[in-house]
Amino acid sequence: MDQKNANKRFSTKLRVRYSETDKMGFCYYGNYAQYFEVARVEALRELGIVYKNLEENGILLPVTEFHVRYKQAARYDEILDIRTQITKLQGTRITFQYEVWNEEEVLLNDAETTLVFVDAKSMKPIPIPTFVLNLIQHEQY
Repeated sequence: MDQKNANKRFSTKLRVRYSETDKMGFCYYGNYAQYFEVARVEALRELGIVYKNLEENGILLPVTEFHVRYKQAARYDEILDIRTQITKLQGTRITFQYEVWNEEEVLLNDAETTLVFVDAKSMKPIPIPTFVLNLIQHEQY
């Protein structure tokens, strides 16, 4: 990854909805995968990479790895700040790191996902498209 862009962080804010909580008012742990997806899609969009356009061009991005460490629970109606960073671009893969913070600036969890670029017809991995590399590595911050 280009060193000048290694520290670029994207921020996505989401409110914990009632339907996402358990009887105690805690955000159900499984919801975080969806939160990370929203944050990842918005980070790429900010760079000019739109999932819909990738798919229209026959490129898919399935998740191949997902790791999360829970530190504290988010609660109903809290606004979460999901801070996202692209940490690795290599071969056919892109890796994102996430941190979820609450309104009091308490770190609730951190996570990492790895996605692989796939040709939609063959369903086989493909090298990271050049235009994606250019947008990520040469974006001026």
